[in-house]
Amino acid sequence: MSSTTSHAGLGHNGEVESVNAQLKPETPERVSSEQSPHERKKCEYEPEDLREGDTMLENGRCNLSDGSDPQDVDDDVLMLSAPKKRGRRSFLDNTEKSRWVCGTDCMLHPIEQGYRRRLRGGLGWESGLRQRPMPRLPFQAGDPYYISKRKRDEWLARWKREAEKKQQLVAVINAMEETVSRESQKEEETTPPASQQPTDPASPTVATTPEPAVADAGDKTASKSADDEAEYEDGRGFGIGELVWGKLRGFSWWPGRIVSWWMTGRSRAAEGTRWVMWFGDGKFSVVCVEKLLPLSSFANTFHQATYSKQPMYRKAIYEVLQVASTRAGKVFPSCPENDESDTSKSIDFQNKQMIEWALGGFQPSGPKGLEPPEEERNPYKEVYTEMWVEPEAAAYAPPPPAKKPRKSTAAEKPKVKEIIDERTRERLVYEVRQKCRHIEDICISCGSLNVSLEHPLFNGGMCQNCKNCFLECAYQYDDDGYQSYCTICCGGREVLMCGNNNCCRCFCVECVDLLVGPGAAQAAIKEDPWNCYMCGHKGVYGLLRRRDDWPTRLQLFFANNHDQEFDPPKLYPPISAEKRKPIRVLSLFDGIATGLLVLRDLGIQVDRYIASEVCEDSITVGMVRHTGKIMYVGDVRNITRKHIQEWGPFDLVIGGSPCNDLSIVNPARKGLFEGTGRLFFEFYRLLHEARPKEGDDRPFFWLFENVVAMGISDKRDISRFLESNPVMIDAREVSAAHRARYFWGNLPGMNRPLVSTVNDRLDLQDCLEHGRIAKFSKVRTITTRSNSIKQGKDQHFPVFMNEKEDILWCTEMERVFGFPVHYTDVSNMSRLARQRLLGRSWSVPVIRHLFAPLKEFFACV
Repeated sequence: MSSTTSHAGLGHNGEVESVNAQLKPETPERVSSEQSPHERKKCEYEPEDLREGDTMLENGRCNLSDGSDPQDVDDDVLMLSAPKKRGRRSFLDNTEKSRWVCGTDCMLHPIEQGYRRRLRGGLGWESGLRQRPMPRLPFQAGDPYYISKRKRDEWLARWKREAEKKQQLVAVINAMEETVSRESQKEEETTPPASQQPTDPASPTVATTPEPAVADAGDKTASKSADDEAEYEDGRGFGIGELVWGKLRGFSWWPGRIVSWWMTGRSRAAEGTRWVMWFGDGKFSVVCVEKLLPLSSFANTFHQATYSKQPMYRKAIYEVLQVASTRAGKVFPSCPENDESDTSKSIDFQNKQMIEWALGGFQPSGPKGLEPPEEERNPYKEVYTEMWVEPEAAAYAPPPPAKKPRKSTAAEKPKVKEIIDERTRERLVYEVRQKCRHIEDICISCGSLNVSLEHPLFNGGMCQNCKNCFLECAYQYDDDGYQSYCTICCGGREVLMCGNNNCCRCFCVECVDLLVGPGAAQAAIKEDPWNCYMCGHKGVYGLLRRRDDWPTRLQLFFANNHDQEFDPPKLYPPISAEKRKPIRVLSLFDGIATGLLVLRDLGIQVDRYIASEVCEDSITVGMVRHTGKIMYVGDVRNITRKHIQEWGPFDLVIGGSPCNDLSIVNPARKGLFEGTGRLFFEFYRLLHEARPKEGDDRPFFWLFENVVAMGISDKRDISRFLESNPVMIDAREVSAAHRARYFWGNLPGMNRPLVSTVNDRLDLQDCLEHGRIAKFSKVRTITTRSNSIKQGKDQHFPVFMNEKEDILWCTEMERVFGFPVHYTDVSNMSRLARQRLLGRSWSVPVIRHLFAPLKEFFACV
């Protein structure tokens, strides 16, 4: 949690007089994923005298890019022109900087130039037909905006050190002249050794680096060790090979390993920073030591929600614990069930054991057992990324399956791009403040310029990726009743929670400081209670301007969120009153017969109501409250075409398959094609069996319901099978509880606005018994879990009675859902059992809104 330093000049909502908005840690993820979520893109800058390509090998001769002779150039300049090499240690690293370098490995000494000039003239190359190649003009790519002052100072200091070392190496260069002259007389066409990299393919000849004499090998070692002693020796810990946790903005603490700059192929890390190779994707980042923690702090940094939702994070945890267990000598048994075909099950079992071991403090060896062995502390041996990946980690195969690697790679690319372009949003917001760009032209969630629509709540654009995240997360709530993610960006790790008891929105610190103003988050922390930017009386907070028509825009956002276009459903003309007949209904996953209750409340005559339900308590409620007018037919999977023909024909098919394996709130969800998610296809199968045959024009309607907080891919698949896009309806408009749901169907007027009636109880106080006082006007979504009754960040009970807080009584919950009082009071069911029934049911006012147009088609009482 950030400090609470006040900022003068900041007031309400980040502007002054702010006192204590609560911060809560939040699940990250959008992660996707599926994302190499770590490597930041850095704009590298090099001075002209250090750019590769200032010298060229032309017909065996080294020339400057401007065509001048190298002998005419000052030696001081020459010694700065050697580019750095990647992939191997250079011969006499400091000495090499003073030589001519052509391409990558072509090294010529001034004495050698005369020999090559005579050789070139002797071979008649001067009069050859081969044309001199065009000079190569180097240029600096990238935006200099990204060059920070700290980075520029680091470069200047490095150049100064190199200039000082240059003068000290003159004596060593002179001592090497005789050896280089002898070695340079070797045949120039010799193939380079395997340990060396080939030169530029455009070079007409291949020059090899002279091998040092035995005496020079000691100098090489001494020079290398002298140059390398300074790495990570600033007295701040975290040496090479150590296992750590690293923190990047917007992501959970992530496991990694401290590595040498040599392994990354980049420049040295500045003092107070470390190169970290992240587990899971093998990417590299420079991280300040203040953002690092040892792996032994596993209990404080491991994030269970991210582990449940992000496959890349699970893979990273698996890999780092494999390394830790190997170092500590800890052996974990595989899955006791000897099923070789289910590798993922075995790995999950082993990973669970390793996590328990880590949460317990890595006993018995403790943190000392995690120290790297001596061979891993040496950064200068020839190691590459592939050698650091544990062989056991190769067995870890997060979804999607390994047989489709292209799909997996494509899924992770957006995450990589997010990290690389992390500072883009800051730059674009700065341009908006400077009136150089319009805020509607950028995605205020991530900073992308690929804007596809407007943000539904605030002025600004939104890209397609952020739209998908918003669709998934806007109605996802944590156990405290608040949104799981930031209202603006649907991300964030540290969030401010609104102090208004009737609001459940969160705003991440990054978005607040960036869009409202620097220090706005700290000012909001000091405000108690803090009303968020959706509840505040002002509509403008810095660059954050709330849209006046945001409720309508939010509804349209979910109504017009369809990636797929389908033919409009068949429209049936209303039937004249004398020709209307009673309705025949097939209700799948019926629950407590909400459909029949609403039809009877609307006065529609029901000829037959066939219900498929497996819960005994639900069946008992339906039988008692509807006096045997429901025909229960058991498990939906046992219904066949013959049964449909026997019970039909049907005029209305309704149902809502279980959402356990579809809701992204469930970290262990299995998706649409596994677990209870597959029951959707039973609805799809029976819907097609019940449709009228060719030539039958009688009205036929259907309705399918499920949660809003489902994955975009699951929603897309459901829409593709049903050949229809859903509408989103939130019960808070017509009841005292939040309950957002998707509805697919062909009922007339499903898209019409949801309007409350006189009989709807819109406030919680209207649902309470006498003598009880509501602490909130609306409650959050009531589920089958008992703690869903608690409200707010402090987990208060919603009712006050006899100077004490109290839970909702069962009769009060029934009123909240729109059911008659004591509707579920049958068979001596407990309070928790009745809450489970209500938590799985539909909101009566919402279903009444959807079923009301059916009065134009079927007989009424």
